[in-house]
Amino acid sequence: MLEVILLRGKQSRLTGFLLVIIGASCWGIGGAVSQRLFQEHGVSVDWLVTVRLLTAGILLLVIQSLLKDRSQAAAIWKSRQTAVPLVIFGLLGMLAVQYTYMASINHGNAAVATLLQYLAPVMIIFYLLIRRLTVLNGKDMITVTLALTGCFFLLTNGSLSALAVPPPAIIWGVLSGAALAFYTLYAIPLLRQFDSLVVVGWAMVIGGAFLSFVHPPWEVNLTAFTGEMYAYLIFVVIFGTMLAFWFYIESLQSLKPQETSLLGSLEPLSAVFTVVLWLGEPFGGFQWMGTVCIIAMTFLLTSGEHTPRSSKNQTARLHKNNNSDKSLSKNRKHFPNEN
Repeated sequence: MLEVILLRGKQSRLTGFLLVIIGASCWGIGGAVSQRLFQEHGVSVDWLVTVRLLTAGILLLVIQSLLKDRSQAAAIWKSRQTAVPLVIFGLLGMLAVQYTYMASINHGNAAVATLLQYLAPVMIIFYLLIRRLTVLNGKDMITVTLALTGCFFLLTNGSLSALAVPPPAIIWGVLSGAALAFYTLYAIPLLRQFDSLVVVGWAMVIGGAFLSFVHPPWEVNLTAFTGEMYAYLIFVVIFGTMLAFWFYIESLQSLKPQETSLLGSLEPLSAVFTVVLWLGEPFGGFQWMGTVCIIAMTFLLTSGEHTPRSSKNQTARLHKNNNSDKSLSKNRKHFPNEN
């Protein structure tokens, strides 16, 4: 009997590893596929973000209704205390993360956009410091140093006189990191009360519905779409968004959040390799060094928690805001993608 239980435990962990690896890889590859749609097929950022959010959000809510507690999908709207924050999260969190990330890809490439978005944990550290919810320790200082060094190499390729990345891509990428930081912290109270699929599914629908007023998804000439474009679109929406998020969340059932976060670092790696090998984007030696620094920063962040202040009041405040790394593992733009 004990052997059967251990075998099932090992199989469950193996399933968890496979789910997070597939999910994180799909997030990264989805960014590269989006880049091809933008830069080679003329698809607009507004239209793709709208379709991506609406379709993926509805599918996540369907999964919640079929496989989990279906009552939560309606319950989240029954109280103003949860409905209002959900709308704010959908607009300033989900929509902001998705749009800024895609805009950065459009002006630059998916590799740089993904890596810049990974600055969100550093922004969270600064936010917690400003709010006096944590104290700066040695690990935080190393984290910030790795982030700044990684950004310098990534954006300049080691040159002091010129940028290796277009300025608009940098601006949108940094904004994406800031949006992801807000996304991560603001969603914590909602995630304490409702399943992740409910919170993220509705947030996607809210963001997509709002953006529909700016760029209605039906105002596009679908007859001009080739089979290749449809295949790319399906991958971005289904594999790069809906399945990626679902697999990532499901992996938390059999893996520790730290393990899921570490394996989630495959997202920027898959984005970089896909952009370089598939799209043929140039990526200099110093940019690879910057990539290593940013991924090392992610590994460091998942190794423990920030040190709270010694007073009971500060400890309570820090506990109320929760650990940013654990929240990030549940809330990914990239995903993260979700990126």
